[in-house]
Amino acid sequence: MSGKLYICPTPIGNLEDITYRTLRILNEVDLIAAEDTRHSIKLLNHFEISKPLTSYHEHNKDSKGGYLIDKLISGENIALISDAGMPGISDPGEDIIRQAIDNDIEIEVLPGATAFVTALVGSGLDTHKFVFEGFLDRDKKTRRRQLEDVKEESKTMIFYESPHRLKDTLKDMRKILGNRKISVNRELTKKYQEIIRQDIDTVINIFDDREVKGEFVLIVEGFKGEKTSNCTYENLNEREYVITLIEEGMSKKDAIKAVCKERKLKKDLVYKQVLDL
Repeated sequence: MSGKLYICPTPIGNLEDITYRTLRILNEVDLIAAEDTRHSIKLLNHFEISKPLTSYHEHNKDSKGGYLIDKLISGENIALISDAGMPGISDPGEDIIRQAIDNDIEIEVLPGATAFVTALVGSGLDTHKFVFEGFLDRDKKTRRRQLEDVKEESKTMIFYESPHRLKDTLKDMRKILGNRKISVNRELTKKYQEIIRQDIDTVINIFDDREVKGEFVLIVEGFKGEKTSNCTYENLNEREYVITLIEEGMSKKDAIKAVCKERKLKKDLVYKQVLDL
């Protein structure tokens, strides 16, 4: 008979935010699979849990996934934990969960701490409908394209962001989404937790002269106005329009094509205006 895969959320900062049930399961399973064993051993030691520990992360999920599935098929019970929060949310846990389902292995998901839900509820923004976007791409052009894709999303949007990309992401949001309401959540539940509920312009100014530290959850107001895809650029000449599209992530060729199509112009006419770009 196959074992069971337990999905066990861990605290996102404050160690008190772990359930009695999670502690019981971690004490009962045969093996604990952790995103970072060096990080997780501190948690287990704190609660005096002594169980075999193995790594399961983005860089070894292909090889280690098969190993864990074999263990489960042989009858062992395994707990999957991430560095913080619910495994499977923006981490490789989703892969082993899918493999377990494909192999008819029983899965039990335990409730517990999740950073984006904590941030959303405390944001003061609409919680009736929301979308989770996770981490935006590290590449500037790709990141801007991703923001373009959601600029007319009416639901509240949730993003994760790292400290070294926060300032660039906020500036891209301001450029593409406009000056919307935003809740910036830093180091949730930890000693230096900070929650800033402002508009994007104000937040950019706050972080402009600060060294950015900690992990962030950004809750962004959904689109409230009329569709802007055509009127945003109506005051720009053709050259300015092309430059703006390039800055937003398009190639020069695609930007010229888009301007020609939008304004019903011949390609040569627009191309001559941007030869030096």
